[in-house]
Amino acid sequence: MIFLVGGARSGKSTLAGAIADRIGTPVWFLATARADDEEMERRIEAHRKDRPGGWRVLEAPTDVAEAIGSVPESETVILDCVTLWISNLMVERTDMTILEMVDDVIALAMRRSAQTIVVSNEVGSGVVPMSPVGRRFRDLQGRGNQRFAAAADTAYLVVAGKALRLEGGADVV
Repeated sequence: MIFLVGGARSGKSTLAGAIADRIGTPVWFLATARADDEEMERRIEAHRKDRPGGWRVLEAPTDVAEAIGSVPESETVILDCVTLWISNLMVERTDMTILEMVDDVIALAMRRSAQTIVVSNEVGSGVVPMSPVGRRFRDLQGRGNQRFAAAADTAYLVVAGKALRLEGGADVV
């Protein structure tokens, strides 16, 4: 599993696509966005137009584990993105359930024989959100990102289209 984390419009999705193309196996794109308003519909449509025609797409706003499980083992998966997935889950699920779902997706990704590329936003570098729901989201996203990064074979921080390999963990401190 490769984990790509960074700010909005940092180049994470572009890098995920470039990595997938280099791998050379068929690509499955797991899209977590939901078109809840006109602006989001336009964003999703723009993303659809940017994707290579040969990629298969699964809409997975909440059932990411099921989507990953349906992809052939020998084919590449791009999960884009964890951030929207977690925000979709927050409406109906507890924090503990969401983090268990994160762990389930990680376990599935790590058992696959082909590459899984996971895209997520870094949301903890800004100000503390003013609302309780904003703080809940930031905290869940941060915990989820830590879990994906810890499990990944490789993790990168993507900034301005450039990727910085993340090293370390407890063994470095």
